[in-house]
Amino acid sequence: GVTVPRRIFLVCYHLPVILTRDPISGTWSACWSESLIAKTEQHSIAGMCETQWFGTVRTVPPVSTEEEREAIRAVLRPMNCFPIFLNEEVEDQHYLGMCKQVLWPAFHNVDLLDLSASGWGQREMDLHIQTDAQGHRTIPMGIDNGGVAVSNTDSDWDQSRLDGWWSSFRAVNQMFSDALASVIQPYDTVWVHDYHLCLLPKMLDTAEKMQNGGRRTIQMVYFLHIPFPTSQVFRELEHGEEILEGMLHADVVGFHAFDYARHFLNASKRILGLTYESLVGGLIGVRYRGKKVLVSMSNVSIEPDIVEAAQSLPSVKGATRALREQHSGRVIIAGVDVAQRLSGIYLKLQAYERLLTDYPVWYSKIVLVQKCLVPGSRRADEADTLQNIRAIVGRIQEHFGHSVIDYEEIICSSLPMDQRLALWSAADVLVTTPVREGLNLLPLEYIFSRRDPGTPGVVITSEFAAVSSILNGALRVNPYDIQMFVTSIDKALTMDSNEREARRARDIAFVASCPSGVWTQNVFRDLSDATNASLAEEGDSSLPLLQEGSVGIATMLSQENEPEFIPLCSKSFKAAYDATCRRVIIMDFNGTLVMKEPPGKYLKREMLGTTGNKPPPVVVKALTAMCADPRNVVFVVSGDTQRNLEDALGHVPGLGLAHSNGACFASPLRISETERTWHAFDLGVDWDAVKRAALPILSKYTARTNGSFVKLTHSSIGWSYYCCDPEWGSLQASYLVPELEAELQAFDVRFVTLKGVVEVVPRKLNKGLVVQKVLREVAAMHGEKGIDFVFCMGDDVSDEKMFTSVFSFIAESDAGISPPSGFDSNTMMEDVLQAKPNPSNPMYAYTVAVGKKTTHASYYVDSSHDVPSLLVGITGGELPGGHAMNWDVDEASRSQFA
Repeated sequence: GVTVPRRIFLVCYHLPVILTRDPISGTWSACWSESLIAKTEQHSIAGMCETQWFGTVRTVPPVSTEEEREAIRAVLRPMNCFPIFLNEEVEDQHYLGMCKQVLWPAFHNVDLLDLSASGWGQREMDLHIQTDAQGHRTIPMGIDNGGVAVSNTDSDWDQSRLDGWWSSFRAVNQMFSDALASVIQPYDTVWVHDYHLCLLPKMLDTAEKMQNGGRRTIQMVYFLHIPFPTSQVFRELEHGEEILEGMLHADVVGFHAFDYARHFLNASKRILGLTYESLVGGLIGVRYRGKKVLVSMSNVSIEPDIVEAAQSLPSVKGATRALREQHSGRVIIAGVDVAQRLSGIYLKLQAYERLLTDYPVWYSKIVLVQKCLVPGSRRADEADTLQNIRAIVGRIQEHFGHSVIDYEEIICSSLPMDQRLALWSAADVLVTTPVREGLNLLPLEYIFSRRDPGTPGVVITSEFAAVSSILNGALRVNPYDIQMFVTSIDKALTMDSNEREARRARDIAFVASCPSGVWTQNVFRDLSDATNASLAEEGDSSLPLLQEGSVGIATMLSQENEPEFIPLCSKSFKAAYDATCRRVIIMDFNGTLVMKEPPGKYLKREMLGTTGNKPPPVVVKALTAMCADPRNVVFVVSGDTQRNLEDALGHVPGLGLAHSNGACFASPLRISETERTWHAFDLGVDWDAVKRAALPILSKYTARTNGSFVKLTHSSIGWSYYCCDPEWGSLQASYLVPELEAELQAFDVRFVTLKGVVEVVPRKLNKGLVVQKVLREVAAMHGEKGIDFVFCMGDDVSDEKMFTSVFSFIAESDAGISPPSGFDSNTMMEDVLQAKPNPSNPMYAYTVAVGKKTTHASYYVDSSHDVPSLLVGITGGELPGGHAMNWDVDEASRSQFA
């Protein structure tokens, strides 16, 4: 559960409100803006406790009298919003100066050398948005030679010139601290948002202790919504140590991605000499001045109720029709980006230009609708970026015509929601490929706007964006790799409806179910867990605490030893197959018949091409041929769900199926039958009670582990972190298992930990149950003759019980070779390993592992690439082209519960 504070103060630089003034009466009105911390209707923490918002407001023109300020305070007071008014010069030096010219590039890993070489530093404060003769606001084209004064003596390397900016930065943070200190009370919680106020936690801590005799009576959360840089870049900041100390005075420091948290931990270690600790429950703590600071990772989605309501507006529907009519006959590719270098717009346009050049078939079929937003917060950066963009847009239009690109510059920081939703509804593809980026909710909004029953769209996003760690169905690209980028656009344009729907299905559950209210509750749950862990540790020093480095990651992703194994000889295998007539063939599904992408440096990665969760046609054809042979009994046993398994192979006549790791099975479907009859093993566990106990724990870990999800089958509960940062996912898995074990100790269950997944299953459940049942029934059907050929193949730990069940059947069979004394599943008979037949009643037994690794199987094939040729070979068919099949496909969508 979530421990709700007595009062919450949400503190941000800009209050999440929109102020308007009636030009006639002069009265002010206010409404909530689009913001993560604006008051919402869904799951809002404001409905659970008193919530107040503190931040600045900026009006055009700026308010100049105390009477105007009091009028604004009065209109905001019913919304529980309390404005802080800043001097215009101080505000410019704080926001446009220190925040946007120093901290923003540094936190996005742009170092001083980049700043000096690009000239970002000095010209920013000298460039202003201009108004033309018609009254339109424009960004100037001018660079140094265009009339912008640049000093020849000041150096971008000299940070002393930033003293004024830093003084204003400290002053603004102090103003916020003074305002809060005057109203906070014991047991309140203050949540500070983003880098503009990174000094505030320390200042508020100091003020509160002065008021309470050196005691801290409040809790503080600090959440950073942009990236945190590497320690090497962060150390270049003249005041980096003070910034770190400011953040570390909070009880919780939150980030949107584990990479950013890792950089923060490294900076804390290298600059302040701090070490981190892994706490019980999968949390990370930093020891700072005698207290423990929790470092948290969590993600937030859009407000689905607001988006859904906005989609029904007439303005959205009308604008959607107008866009489609304007670009009639063309597929629309959408892009909405801030016109700054790190947005990667130029790289996107380079890829689009290359696509039109290399794929002329798209010349008359597509259009890129690109909106460039110009907020005016980084003026020289925006001017330089727009100059480059205008040049390449002009080049594209000159070579391919104006119909292939619809380009617009808009002076604003955010495109209005109705305009965005109209564009999302009209566009089949969204491309957002920044080279550095924090949280961007536009791709999530795009996915939700095209939810079922609408036509799904395709998101192409940069691997450098935080959203790439959230979305599992997006096509991820390196924007610097133009050829890969082009191939991804072509893939998105040619993607069939089934794959589009599958990719949408991977993300829609999170997108639709984690609005800001739920995210807020998740952060407070982490705060509660951290507080409880600290209290427990103070009361009992025997509680486990892992030191830095002892995080169990090596255990979760250990590399296996490679003992000597025998590769399967396909010729001998086919000879044994041809010489026998009472055969049983049992195979795993995912990782065997369907290739499963192996985890790499990052478990989540994008591979081009996918066939969905189904075997290639050549494998299905071979299975059909084997099942049509009356001498064969063929089963496929999977850890996947009944629906997925039936969708993939349910149409194959004569094929037996078992799903949920063998918990449920159906005998082969004969030609005259139209529906399978499913049966389940009695495993002696009240599975509904297990789910009631386990799911609250799993939901907690899912909320804090980006990309993870829970999967339920008939008799298993799986938590997949296959699509997460591998280090963070493995760390969470290492703490999830003990917590589940403690909660489920009353149930007869066990835990299976594979690469990328943790499963809870009944202790009695394993794939060997199906293997034993099938072998015994087929042997009984043939009477004294028994079975003369057994072939069992699988790729991972869950398949080992299939192999040992084959050996157990041979050992107990009258037709088999008598086992030596003391034989068990770990003692393999030499004759069985070599598949040597008993001369009196021969039986060939082939247990085959997919991949060379520690296994009970007798033989191995190198990978699932070898499976098609093996199956096609024994059925007398041929592979397409007469050579080995290439399965270089994306399996990110496929189940890891094989």
